[in-house]
Amino acid sequence: MHLLILSPDQQIFSGEVKSVTAPGIDGQFQVLNNHAALVSALAPGRIEVVGENGEKWSWAIGGGFAEVLNNEIALLVSGVNA
Repeated sequence: MHLLILSPDQQIFSGEVKSVTAPGIDGQFQVLNNHAALVSALAPGRIEVVGENGEKWSWAIGGGFAEVLNNEIALLVSGVNA
């Protein structure tokens, strides 16, 4: 599945991934391949990403929004720190 992470001033990440874990406002959630469509507000916390080859990335965010549709994940975030 394809992940795109955007902040107001830059593209943070774009690539194929196995899983994404994000801090939803009602608790942490994980997105895997063929996940149901979803729109969620994001709370401050960490985004954890596992790439197709097992690579791992993590970013602290101040909040934002997530959209999942047809194996595409878009995270629009603010206050990003590696």
